[in-house]
Amino acid sequence: MTTTHSQQGWQGVPFTQVKIHDELWKQRLEVCKQVTLRTCLDKCESTGRISNFAKAAGLMEGEFEGIYFNDSDVYKVLEGAAYLLMADRDPELEAEIDRIIGLIAAAQEPDGYLTTYYTLEAPDQKWTDMEKHEMYNGGHLIEAAVAYHAATGKRTLLDVACKLADHYDSLFGPGKRHWVEGHEEIELALIKLYHATGEERYWKLALWLLEERGHGHGHGAIWDREEWGPAYCQDDVPVRDIEKVTGHAVRAMYLYTAMADVVLASGDRTYEEALRKVWAHTVERNMYITGGIGPSRHNEGFTHDYDLPNESAYCETCASIAMVFWNHRMSLLFGEAKYADVVERAMYNGALAGISLSGDRFFYVNPLASQGDHHRTEWFDTSCCPTNLVRFLPSIGGYNYAVNEEGPVMLQFVAGTADLELKDGSRVLMKTVTRYPWDGHVHVEVEPAREAEFAVRLRLPGWCRGAKLSINGESVAPADWTIDRGFLVLSRRWQPGDTIDYVMEMPVQQVHARPEVEADRDRVAVQRGPLVYCLEQADNPELVYDEFAVRPGISFGLEPRDELGGIVALTGFDGQRGYRFVPYHLWDNREPGFMQVWLKEEEDRRLYSL
Repeated sequence: MTTTHSQQGWQGVPFTQVKIHDELWKQRLEVCKQVTLRTCLDKCESTGRISNFAKAAGLMEGEFEGIYFNDSDVYKVLEGAAYLLMADRDPELEAEIDRIIGLIAAAQEPDGYLTTYYTLEAPDQKWTDMEKHEMYNGGHLIEAAVAYHAATGKRTLLDVACKLADHYDSLFGPGKRHWVEGHEEIELALIKLYHATGEERYWKLALWLLEERGHGHGHGAIWDREEWGPAYCQDDVPVRDIEKVTGHAVRAMYLYTAMADVVLASGDRTYEEALRKVWAHTVERNMYITGGIGPSRHNEGFTHDYDLPNESAYCETCASIAMVFWNHRMSLLFGEAKYADVVERAMYNGALAGISLSGDRFFYVNPLASQGDHHRTEWFDTSCCPTNLVRFLPSIGGYNYAVNEEGPVMLQFVAGTADLELKDGSRVLMKTVTRYPWDGHVHVEVEPAREAEFAVRLRLPGWCRGAKLSINGESVAPADWTIDRGFLVLSRRWQPGDTIDYVMEMPVQQVHARPEVEADRDRVAVQRGPLVYCLEQADNPELVYDEFAVRPGISFGLEPRDELGGIVALTGFDGQRGYRFVPYHLWDNREPGFMQVWLKEEEDRRLYSL
């Protein structure tokens, strides 16, 4: 794989340049700051995750508590805290994070090694089992370190991260030991460390780790289990030859994210064909309508094409978050709206479902149907999902915009402001006013620092069947629109105060799955805009789980619901029976009861592909 240093693709806009005023996301961000972060910090304390570092440092007595990858939960919470500190420099929170960082730094061994499980329980067994998450833990430390340095300017954790990465680099690489990390994460983290430090060794180590896969170097618990084997951790074929998604869903998404990051960092296009092929295989044959992936509890991942059961769907929250990570990188890499469509689908449905409105109860597993026995809980022994949500939610603004050679790109429609630097060095402020996803009207004020010629791109969502566009109040006819790879392109000489009004038709749509999806044959799902809706017993007490069928020709109405956070719910009437629907991400926030996304239809209908 040859490498160059030219920047490939579009440039993402970090969330630090985006202020969110959106009804939906602002509410969730406030709950994350006030409740979710505190919940996760307290749980990491009470379960021994934080004290493991003190024990490893010799600052207190005791044995390792928990599971060998528990260090990673602490790091993810620190990363989320760093993101929140970027928006609000809270001295009390910062002091608490500094205390934890002090314990982490004290636990690091002289050579840079840092995994408290091995330090405390099996110091002579380091680097003997590739499934034991040593580099996975390290990857999350690195991401937290980069974030905290950006938030505060403090180097303690970043120095720990660099020392750890240097330790990896001293042991592994060309002419050194082979290594296939069982759970991907370190690869994309090393790219972030490269961007933070400018040290090219880090992205080159990430590339080397990617290239280790598929050559028979893997060994450990995964590889020894016949029912899992190398495909479980994406070690069955060289990464450049990947065509089909396999194995554990989160691991696969982190791998593909890192592959895209390497292309963006190096300018080398070698992985592009593999990324396109595996994306098509994932999205067209193995993704739920919610953006969830991974149907099987057995391997927390994939089975065979079109295997998308509803009640037994696994759809780990972390996998939906990772779909956002990967597809956002694909948007930047290829400049096509279909990738941002998947970001939107996973963001508003599969990922957001993982956390309650109260911010202190979580889903690990996200089925698309429940008889009433599946509920969010306060914590898990493996609590990757709550701690992933803590870092995901505060960074949500980072998925909204990009900049290309021609100007700004609006990837997601979130109310707020974005301060963008264009490729020529000029700046433009984008002010967005919208009630999206409850309404399809997006009003944008374009404020360049001075009058300038550039192109504004607006995503034309795949769900949108019609739209209206006006600039400074004057309608622009569809015949005059320029559409490029799923984006409306508005090229003109922009002046401060110019406005765009973009109105996307947002009718309720009845969706049918592909005929190959056996679980959804003769069933229909309801979607409006980016939101998938479900039917809950709380709104439909007269119905019995899956013992009813919707008649064709159902008519829908909109129903504002303040008790669920100012949402727009749906009412439906099929000439015989009435129904009430709420967004899928809000289910199980009230009294327990059944839930269904895919509803039986009374008679066969013409099938439409998603």
